[in-house]
Amino acid sequence: QDNETKMTEFWLISAPGEKTCQQTWEKLHAATTKNNNLSTNSKFNIPDLKVGTLDVLVGLSDELAKLDAFVESVVKKVAQYMADVLEDSKDKVQENLLANGGKVLTIISLKLRNNLNYYSSLDTVPFLFIFKGVNQIDNDLKARASAYNNLKGNLQNLERKNAGSLLTRSLADIVKKEDFVLDSEYLVTLLVIVPKLNYNDWVKQYETLAEMVVPRSSNVLFEDQDSYLCNVTLFRKAVDDFKHKAREYKFMVRDFQYNEEEMKADKEEMNRLSTDKKKQFGPLVRWLKVNFSEAFIAWIHVKALRVFVESVLRYGLPVNFQAMLLQPNKKTMKKLREVLYDLYKHLDSSAAAIIDATVDIPGLNLSQQEYYPYVYYKIDCNLLEFK
Repeated sequence: QDNETKMTEFWLISAPGEKTCQQTWEKLHAATTKNNNLSTNSKFNIPDLKVGTLDVLVGLSDELAKLDAFVESVVKKVAQYMADVLEDSKDKVQENLLANGGKVLTIISLKLRNNLNYYSSLDTVPFLFIFKGVNQIDNDLKARASAYNNLKGNLQNLERKNAGSLLTRSLADIVKKEDFVLDSEYLVTLLVIVPKLNYNDWVKQYETLAEMVVPRSSNVLFEDQDSYLCNVTLFRKAVDDFKHKAREYKFMVRDFQYNEEEMKADKEEMNRLSTDKKKQFGPLVRWLKVNFSEAFIAWIHVKALRVFVESVLRYGLPVNFQAMLLQPNKKTMKKLREVLYDLYKHLDSSAAAIIDATVDIPGLNLSQQEYYPYVYYKIDCNLLEFK
């Protein structure tokens, strides 16, 4: 399939059975494929569900609209979190999200038939069943995301400490034991950030910035774009003097105590977090794959139930309609709408008054669905595209 012309949205529509439902299907298929292949179509067979009273159906219609919005939001969240977790390999999101390991289209039709057979009657059982399952996914996602994000955040904070300018970054991974005079009662080694532009001044001045600076005790230990990190050794009692004087020349003394234990602990913490993150990554991606699939299939079930309820409400009893799944071609969507409108405008007396099939009629905006003379629900998989 050429991805450029295919939309990743599907239109789930239904029309009344003519002499037979097969005829309804053939008519639609012929109309949308004979000129310019407006869409890829498949039958969408919804098992016959026992129908209660009209009041019950109207109530169900409202409940299903809410359930649809909830399940869609969870599908989006799982997809979006998959994109967050895969960080640099966003292009892998699609292949990890293919619901149930199959292309969206095939799973849409296949899973339904098997699963909807559970629901012999259209009462609240399928609702609770779907809601419970998806709600569980939503709660689990919150818990897992929170744990993983915590780990990621702590690791990023540590990484940030090890990056950035010499004025702020951690120096633990830069300095070595031999850069310092340690365990001396009288002497101490300071670390000084010297702007590159002022380096010649430093070489000339540092021995005289205070009394008791050890001659030739300064070396460049590290450099970044703008500055050098230098050490200098002097008598403890001259430190305050030295700091004060250094500041006048734009030499910044960093607050730093050489402490091997602490530096080792920092490194170990970083390794631990990094290992933990790697360990959790695989299982988390697997969980997201499986539960995306579950949530997506639940979402399609809700759409199927909505088509069923809506079709019975619009076309009446006995149950006699054909549901069809269309994947429109991007470039000809407007044309497809017109063809469907011509095909089905006779279904609706009010449709005759709609010149443009996409105009909203006040009061007919059924739970934010656009209104057409046929039953129509959109399954928008664009929400799963992460660029």
